[in-house]
Amino acid sequence: MSAEPLSRTETEHRLESLPGWALEGDRITRTYRLPSHLAAAALTMHIARIQEELNHHSELTLGYNTVALSVHTHDAGGAVTEKDLELATRVAAAAPDHGAV
Repeated sequence: MSAEPLSRTETEHRLESLPGWALEGDRITRTYRLPSHLAAAALTMHIARIQEELNHHSELTLGYNTVALSVHTHDAGGAVTEKDLELATRVAAAAPDHGAV
């Protein structure tokens, strides 16, 4: 997967297919709400597995019934790359199984 920076326009266009994800500064971010703390913890573990599979890690924060992610690619000078969008896509696919909205 490429670590070439994506333009702001390309990133915003690609995020249109990932509801709830947003470009904030040089990162893409998303906060999920879940029905309980245990559901949020389970989603956090699922995301951790995805990150290990991709060898690409986000800032990941577990709240009482929330999970927040913030990611960019250090190898690309802190820009958003395909790696970030792949992570976001995989998380977006997994989140509904945990009751996330």
